[in-house]
Amino acid sequence: MTVVAAIIMATFTTPENIGTTPQSVLWLLPLTAAIAVVYKATKQPMIKAGDFIKETAILFGSIIVFISVTALVLYAVAWLITA
Repeated sequence: MTVVAAIIMATFTTPENIGTTPQSVLWLLPLTAAIAVVYKATKQPMIKAGDFIKETAILFGSIIVFISVTALVLYAVAWLITA
């Protein structure tokens, strides 16, 4: 194995450091978009561009809303416990 191949393989063994800043939550958006596209692509029997984009956008929005509501509830519970 060459040194270059070993270095490339080593980059996959350590996780990416995203951080805990509010801006780091933005990494959630492309992940959610990818999940919505792949899920809709596997569940629709026949893909038409208009329907696919509409249903993917609805799924993307509902995932983001669910995550936001869950985060607010967990924040409220943590605030109640520590207050």
